[in-house]
Order: sequence, then C-alpha cells, then structure tokens
Amino acid sequence: MAIAELPGTNVPGVAAAAARIGRFRWVICALLFAATAINYVDRQMIGVLKPTLTKEFGWTETDFGTIIFWFQVAYAIGYVSFGRIVDVVGARLGYAIAIVIWTISHMAHGLASSVTTFAMARFGLGIGESGNFPAGIRAVTDWFPQRERAFAIGLFNAGANIGAIITPLLVPALVLMFDWRIAFYITGILGILWLAAWWLVYRHPGEHGRVSPTELAWIQQDPADPVEPIAWRKLITVRETWAYALGKFCIDPIWWFFLFWLPGYLYERYQLDLKTFGLPLAAIYLLSDFGSIGGGWMSSRMIKAGYSPNTARKMTMLLCAFCVTPIYFAQSIDGLWSAVLVIGLATAAHQAFSANLYTLPSDIFPRGAVGSVVGIGGMIGAIGGMGMAQFTGYVLDSTGKNYSILFAICASAYFVALLVVHLLSPRLARVEVA
Repeated sequence: MAIAELPGTNVPGVAAAAARIGRFRWVICALLFAATAINYVDRQMIGVLKPTLTKEFGWTETDFGTIIFWFQVAYAIGYVSFGRIVDVVGARLGYAIAIVIWTISHMAHGLASSVTTFAMARFGLGIGESGNFPAGIRAVTDWFPQRERAFAIGLFNAGANIGAIITPLLVPALVLMFDWRIAFYITGILGILWLAAWWLVYRHPGEHGRVSPTELAWIQQDPADPVEPIAWRKLITVRETWAYALGKFCIDPIWWFFLFWLPGYLYERYQLDLKTFGLPLAAIYLLSDFGSIGGGWMSSRMIKAGYSPNTARKMTMLLCAFCVTPIYFAQSIDGLWSAVLVIGLATAAHQAFSANLYTLPSDIFPRGAVGSVVGIGGMIGAIGGMGMAQFTGYVLDSTGKNYSILFAICASAYFVALLVVHLLSPRLARVEVA
C-alpha cells in the first residue's frame, strides 16, 4: 500500500503505516529534553542557593533582583540573536554554540564573590541559555509534522521541570558534601557530555542515515514552505509576530518569578532549611512536568479529533489560565503541602500554556521565519522579566517580604496573554511574509 493514502496526512493506511513509520525523531526530542533539563539545572541553581548566598554575602532582595536583572538583559539580547543565528546556521551548530557559552558561564559562578561578579556570570549564562528554545523549536519544526509539534515541544519543554526537580535535590547535597562553588563545577560537566552526544547524533532528517523513507515522508507531510531566513524588518510588521511576542511578555516574567523566588519563599514562609526545602520544591516542578506534557497532548489530541489549531491551542490556553488563578491565595495558606499543591497547579498550568504558545510560530510562519519569531518573542519576554526582577526586589524589600501583589499579578497574567494573542491573531491563520 502506498504511503500517501493515509487520510489527512499524505501517508497510507492507518494501522499498517503507523507500524512502519520510524521513531528516530523521538530520539531527537529526547536530546532536546536533556538539554532543556541541563539548561534549567544551571539556571535555577542561583535560586536554590539564594538563602546560602544571601547569608554569606549579606544580599538584600534588591541585590538578588539586580543579579537576576542582568541575566534577563543578556537573555533578551541573546534570545533574539540566537533566533537569527539558528535560522542562518541551523539547529545543530546553533545549539552547540549556545551550550558552550552557557556551560562556561555557569561554571564561572564558582569564581564569583560579589553582586557584580555574580551579575557578570549570570550575564554570560543568559547569553548562552537564550539559544535553547530557538534552537529546540527549530529542531522540532524540522523533525516533526504540525500535528505532533505541540506534543514534541511539550515533551522537550518538560525537561525544564525535570531540571527544576533535580536542582533542589542535587545541589543541597553537593553543597553539604563539598561547598557551593564546587557544585557549579560539577553540574557544568553535564553540559559538556550533552554537547558531545548532540554533535554525534544530530543531523537534518533528510540527511540522517537513521531516518527511514516512511518516517521522512511522515515528517515532511505538511505543505512545503520556504526555508530561507526572512528579514526582521518584514517580520516586525506582521501582527502575528506581536501576538506571540506580547503573549511571551505577559507570561515569561511569571515563570522567572517562580523559578528564582519560589525557593526563597518556601524557605522563609515555612521555616525550611537547605536539607528540607528541596522536596517541596521538587514536588512543585514534578506537577509542572505533567502540565507541560499534558498541555501539548491536549491541543494535539483536539487537532487529531478534527478541531482547528486555532480552537485547540486557545481552548487549552484558556483552561490553563483558569488553573493559575488559585495562586492568588497562596500566601494565606498555612499548610506547606497545601501551598505546594496550589503553586504546583499554577506552574503546571504555566507550562501547558507555554507549550501551546511556543507552537504558534511554527503554526503560523514559514519555516525560515520560525527561529527569528521565537527570538523576537523571547527578547520581549525577557524584557518583561527584567522589569519583574526589579519590581519583585523592590516590593519584597519595601513590604517586609509580602508576596500578595506578586501572586495577584501571577493569577491574572495568563488571561491577559490569551486576550492579546486572540486580538492580534483571531484565527491563527498561516501568513506569508513577502
């Protein structure tokens, strides 16, 4: 039976063809998952070590906010730069450049001794880590058909939560066994190992010896689109670019807040210490993992059931927005594990919302524009994160560490993001950039 007869996919005969389609694309997804996990171990360590470093160096919340601010500045610069780099050089080389920069900068934290030197190390980390998602989403665009992209992105994005789970369990143990400086050096080895695996395994699917003709046909089932990079000046005139970018502006600062301030919040609110706050924090990010995978699965399932990508993505994101709202009451919850459940629901909903938002560039734009649009969105999201870092430090120092205003912002941000996406792209229709 010819492969081109499967209904709606250009691939033949459902059960038999499904059995013949290869699965090597999921090996690529596993590599993206691992890179994202390492990315988040390196990123979150500053948050997990915040109580330790604050005690050693006497930081205020504003000092910590300043260190995070410079990471966000670099992330904004690097995200948009890597979006363009990935469109020009491809995912393989683009990802390799990114992980070299972020691994060196991560290990440099072990040499820092002041707000300034920590900010310098964070700046380098922000430049390198900003390449993770532009390169990862470009790889998914190259390796997966539209119907599988949200699920694939949800899977590799779940690596963020695995990294966030590992960090509060691993890092305190390393600190207690050695010290916090050695912890940065040991975790940096993970990036070196991943780089070697990536360089050996990754190729474009059309050039990969492990990809069968049937799997290649499955990957390439969508209508062909241009792969040549498209100029920024054209992309910024398209309102769908801003639908994605302003959506990121609304929700990215909330994730940064969760990532960098939750360890300190749990530490102080529930009188935990380096030995005891790791498990509750790991539980929150374990819940986030289910959200990341579930959000991608839900919209992909709806598309397979016959819903349009527009309906599937937006209905999933609306459900996620409602699931975040209970976090408004988090500070009034006295029980640690009740608070973990409410916060974990919010972080899971964020990841599910984000998995769907991340698919929009590949849904809407030609392949040659995906990395650049993701880069623009990441830059705008990081600018929002810069403001959130400074605002959070100011609020906590000026209110005696009252989180009520911050949790209220978290509870409402996702409704605003979805409204912006819908107003700027009511149908999520495919655009042609002239």
